[in-house]
Amino acid sequence: MAVKDVRMNEQIRVTTIRLVDEDGESEIVETKWALQKAIDLELDLVEIAPKANPPVCRILDYGKYCFEQDKKQREVKKHQKQSKLKEVRMQPKIDTHDMEFKTKHIRQFLSEGDKVKVSIRFRGREFAHTERGVDVLSEVLRILGEENYILEKPPLMEGRYMSMSLAPKSGKK
Repeated sequence: MAVKDVRMNEQIRVTTIRLVDEDGESEIVETKWALQKAIDLELDLVEIAPKANPPVCRILDYGKYCFEQDKKQREVKKHQKQSKLKEVRMQPKIDTHDMEFKTKHIRQFLSEGDKVKVSIRFRGREFAHTERGVDVLSEVLRILGEENYILEKPPLMEGRYMSMSLAPKSGKK
């Protein structure tokens, strides 16, 4: 629930609430009494847990509360890793050394937490031998080793390209 969706003061319509005061003590009181207490202290009555029975409210400074909640959200967002999609392109007649070199890059991308799309482009007469593309992709998977990836999308033809998607195993960094 976003901070802006929180009900406060006169917006709270229930008759009884569980009031948590500044010391952390809680008691079930009437909403009118709690609102009057908040006004006397020059603070706001803010509904913290609307789904509880009775709803939990707190007497606090609403502006400060919003600032602290936004600060927590920014802190959580800062520690999240944005997953990127990297693409590695190959051809069906790729040499073994080139394949190992590109597979090393795929392994590096997966270890950094990025998803990888491995695609093979078919040109001209190569279309007659799409099974070579499947062989190349299965060889890439064999070189990677099963403990390094999750196969999100198996090899599939999409126009001139055959591609598959790999994701890092959870817990890898």
